[in-house]
Amino acid sequence: MTAMVSIYEAKTHLSKLIAEVEKRGRPITICRNHKPVAAIVPRRTAMDPLRQDRRLRGAVFVGDPCASLGVEDWPEDAR
Repeated sequence: MTAMVSIYEAKTHLSKLIAEVEKRGRPITICRNHKPVAAIVPRRTAMDPLRQDRRLRGAVFVGDPCASLGVEDWPEDAR
């Protein structure tokens, strides 16, 4: 089951929550007025949609995945 925290708790304990996601590998949902608005997810879960994009099939992800890539770094058919 996904853990749920308020925005206040997420803001106050962000480092602790990120460490928990890293350790357990399970997402944490952030709620406002008891309604989900965001999530902290393990990196591999967050990257899966990128890897499944057919335009990026065969692309190699190296270095920092959060760094912006120049157009020349993308596969020719995805430009």
